[in-house]
Amino acid sequence: MHEAPRSIIPVICVVAAMIAIPVNAQDTGQAAPEATAPRPASDYRKLEALPNWTGVWAPDWAYLFGRADGPPKPELTPAAAAKLEAFEAAKEKGENLQGQIANCIPPGMPGIMRMPYPIEFVFTPNAVYVITETFSQVRRIYTDGRSLPEDPDPFFNGHSIGRWEGDTLVVETIGLNPKMELQGGINPTEKTRIVERFRLADPGRMMVDMTITDPDVFAKPFTSQMAYVLKPDWEMREYVCQENNRDAADEFGRPTLNID
Repeated sequence: MHEAPRSIIPVICVVAAMIAIPVNAQDTGQAAPEATAPRPASDYRKLEALPNWTGVWAPDWAYLFGRADGPPKPELTPAAAAKLEAFEAAKEKGENLQGQIANCIPPGMPGIMRMPYPIEFVFTPNAVYVITETFSQVRRIYTDGRSLPEDPDPFFNGHSIGRWEGDTLVVETIGLNPKMELQGGINPTEKTRIVERFRLADPGRMMVDMTITDPDVFAKPFTSQMAYVLKPDWEMREYVCQENNRDAADEFGRPTLNID
């Protein structure tokens, strides 16, 4: 290794000293950065008291497609009923046959929890993460005691907080993006609120009770139920909707199937 010329050593020392000297915000005329809030403590010992939901959970298709009378239908307000009637009438003209999910737009809540693909749970001391194979998405359910945001930015999956009532995870969700649908032809508003209750009916079967309220849309709370079955030998797969997507929809919800 070559020794640095002695003539430049003082210069190097001065530069190093300048770098090491802390700069006061008042000296630069810039405002001092705001102190960030401390992160909540992560006590992983708290997880020992929670139920074991480890593994991949597949939706029970009987709850998706097995009803002879179709999915449960909500009681709507007159305004929402008129909107739904127009939506159904457009189907007679070949419109609204496919939603934006055909264009790889995520289904959002509550649709993301009713897809025919599995889900997985990850517990941390301050949140529960629901990993959905559909669109490879992650729902964040905060369990650190925070309140729901007062003026949330609209998200497709909304903003969710949860609390444990014994072995049941109770989740409240608001702030849904009005572009997605609660059900075909029915969009959420700023008043839409979803409450879910996750519980194990037995070690290999999970039940999810869901209630949606919105005084502008529903004449009374809309309730539904979903079930998942534990698949110990399954692994989650990657889901990339846009890869080789040939079943898109145009602006009127008409299929643009491309089989070439």
